[in-house]
Amino acid sequence: MPLEWSGSSPDLLLAVDRTSGRPLRAQLEHGLRDAIRNGRLELGERLPSSRELARALGLSRGLVQECYAQLQAEGYLVTRPGSATRVAAGATAPPVTAPSQPAAPRLLADFRSGVPDLRSFPVHDWSRAMREAAAGMPTEEFDYGDPRGTRALREVLAGYLRRVRAAAAAPDHIVVCNGYAQGLGLALRALADAGVRTVAFEDPGSPATVAAAAAAAGMRTVAVPVDERGIDVRALAATDARAVLVTPAHQWPTGVALAPERRLALIEWARDRDAHILEDDYDAEFRYDREPVGVLQGLEPRRVIGLGTVSKSLAPALRIGWMTCPPDLAEPLAEQKHRSDRGAPGLDQHALARLIESGRFDRHLRRMRVTYAARRTALLAALAEHAPTLPVTGLAAGFHAVAHLPAGTGEDDVIAAARARGVGLYGMSTCRASRADTPAQLVLGFGNVSERGITAGVAAIGDLLTGRPERRGRGKGTGGRDSGSYGPSTPGIGPVANKTGE
Repeated sequence: MPLEWSGSSPDLLLAVDRTSGRPLRAQLEHGLRDAIRNGRLELGERLPSSRELARALGLSRGLVQECYAQLQAEGYLVTRPGSATRVAAGATAPPVTAPSQPAAPRLLADFRSGVPDLRSFPVHDWSRAMREAAAGMPTEEFDYGDPRGTRALREVLAGYLRRVRAAAAAPDHIVVCNGYAQGLGLALRALADAGVRTVAFEDPGSPATVAAAAAAAGMRTVAVPVDERGIDVRALAATDARAVLVTPAHQWPTGVALAPERRLALIEWARDRDAHILEDDYDAEFRYDREPVGVLQGLEPRRVIGLGTVSKSLAPALRIGWMTCPPDLAEPLAEQKHRSDRGAPGLDQHALARLIESGRFDRHLRRMRVTYAARRTALLAALAEHAPTLPVTGLAAGFHAVAHLPAGTGEDDVIAAARARGVGLYGMSTCRASRADTPAQLVLGFGNVSERGITAGVAAIGDLLTGRPERRGRGKGTGGRDSGSYGPSTPGIGPVANKTGE
């Protein structure tokens, strides 16, 4: 698509060589022809005015006008009264295109996990926050600034985390980063510099993400099993790990909360081992049937690195996250951030600070809790009607559930059959360190699916979920189901698709 310019004339890079002995007009004509033929100037693209091009190249305006007239006569350019000179139709080389790929079919419903409701992003509030930030941002903060992040955001985040997550947060011990993945990578590199050689992670969990970050830091990984009370701390203690990544508030992907006695045992392990806990405060904003639980970092700020992000609360595209650092790691983590990219975008940080301190962020979260709760209800109702024997767990918080397929059912078979019916499903096997596909389980993300889409999607695949595929077109019964089988009080365990969007 050609550039559209308003007001001033566009710039154009052309060169003339006054020492070559070749006429300047011929050089200019040749340069313009080549730019049009090779596609550097696109069909319909506006050229600089003759006055501006003459000034830029140090030529006479008359020479440029003669050049334009010649190229117009040759069919390269077109000029209309009252309009700029533009590249004529048919003058450019046809673009070289790769063989067209068939468009992916539109899905009736896509139960991809880890994605919030993108349509509900608070565009008006964010635009307002950006305008306020741009207008009020001190001039000196348009420089590179502190690699830890802007002081304004770190102060607002510290207050917010203390208020909402019972964190022991101080502005000087917060480092702003570009999302969860970067925060994890920076933390592991800082720990590696401090002599840590092995990092443990929850199994099921995010093996691919942890493996990539650990490899970049020169560390090895070890998987530690998760059960209905969270990570097995005894199994962790049997490893040589001196760091562990956990999701205690809402375990990814099983949905269980770390039991109180294991929270204390995990902190005791860190103290005894001279180890650190990397706490991913995943899905903590969205809970339905249980009281909020504070972060581990609030219990032992010297041993816990808190990782947070707005990828689930607002949108992954913002790429804003943070680390709540132990005092002795604050400077090493800031140095890692400085080496990585000199700091996160300052204007976006000021905008997020404005959004939070104005109360508009809290208002958005309250609205989204209602939205996700309604979608959870729609999912349960649809499953009760179309797959009444399917156990579903992990629904106490967040916006995904774990569906436990009947014994003998293949994850891949169900996923492929559902895709053929226009429904996107995702298996647990990618979250297991072993990649085992048994027991067969699915992660049903409902954050970015409308209630209508949830109902239609489940209706299309209900027979697949119960292991009794039916012919399309046959009617289904509407057997009842005890709602307790879905209850968040029955925490399910088992892997789901890899955590995405961070």
